Amino acid sequence: MTTLVTGFPTSFLAVRLVRRLLETCETPLVCVVQRKSMVRAEAWRQSLPAARRARLTFLEGDVASLDLGLSGAEVRMLARDVTCIHHCAAVTYLGATREVAERANVGGTREVVELAEIGERLERLVHWSTALVSGSRRGVVLEDELPRSGFRNCVEETRARAERIVRESMERVPSVVLRPSIVVGDSVTGEIDRLDGPYLLVQLLLSSPTDLRIPMPGRGDVPLNLVPIDHVVDAGLAIAGAEGAVGRGYHVVDPSPPTARRVFELFAEATGRPIPRGFVPTSFATALMRTPGLERFANVPRSFLEQLATDVIWDDRHARAILGAKGIACPHFEDYAGVLVEFVRAEQARRRERAEELTFEIEDLPLG
Repeated sequence: MTTLVTGFPTSFLAVRLVRRLLETCETPLVCVVQRKSMVRAEAWRQSLPAARRARLTFLEGDVASLDLGLSGAEVRMLARDVTCIHHCAAVTYLGATREVAERANVGGTREVVELAEIGERLERLVHWSTALVSGSRRGVVLEDELPRSGFRNCVEETRARAERIVRESMERVPSVVLRPSIVVGDSVTGEIDRLDGPYLLVQLLLSSPTDLRIPMPGRGDVPLNLVPIDHVVDAGLAIAGAEGAVGRGYHVVDPSPPTARRVFELFAEATGRPIPRGFVPTSFATALMRTPGLERFANVPRSFLEQLATDVIWDDRHARAILGAKGIACPHFEDYAGVLVEFVRAEQARRRERAEELTFEIEDLPLG
């Protein structure tokens, strides 16, 4: 029995998933790794205990290329041995070009499904999608609903098209679709790979004067559904492995999310800043960059401001039924908001330290 994981090591989800699988399973793991990421992947592998390191294999390839960029022999080996595929590879950066998003999200998923279709022993294809495939939809979105329009950017659109490829193949491939909401850092350590999305609010607060009372970007009265990466991985694995889970989608979300304003208030408390007062309408949020003392709002992308204003509820009744039976519950945001802030604070300190060391080394170089 062999598990294949895509997206390692560039996807934080894939890294955390591989780590968890090595901790909890004894089966071999294979990751398709791009050439440019192979050194980084190998360094990560070398940091593992010997027994886990021996179960992890890397194949140089590219998920978005024909046959995943693998040799014929490698494809035949995967078709023969792989019993589970976790497809995590995806472009999630909202500033990505349409060409890049199309190739990785749509093309990569198509190649993975084609591999799954020839799998001789495949028991499950787990497609890690996102709840954001609902785009600008408001109100309740069911776990098996997949809009065809209303996307706010090419990333949402291409990820929805990728999910549709998986859903349309379900008669031929035993598949499970997982849709996490907005993923944040570990609820215990705060660990995350990229400070975007809600982290922009944390960085905004930390970089502002301690006595500046920043207004809320938008009314902040809609739910902001955040899920920590540790819950996403544990819940996703529990759902994917559950009996009867094949053939449908599941929202991995916080069933009781705080409002966007409450998130901003908790971040403000954790950074030692005043509680936000008032708000600036989302449609006029770009005007903040011209307001004295609030120029830092210019670094908050329009796409995230739109998320703060989208009143959507991702129904999770099917996921909740499985997780409830297994005793798995999403942590309450109020319990780990401070952990996320402390990680950002420490990361900023590390970056400042690295910058100082780099400056010292450059100044010490002999001039020609």
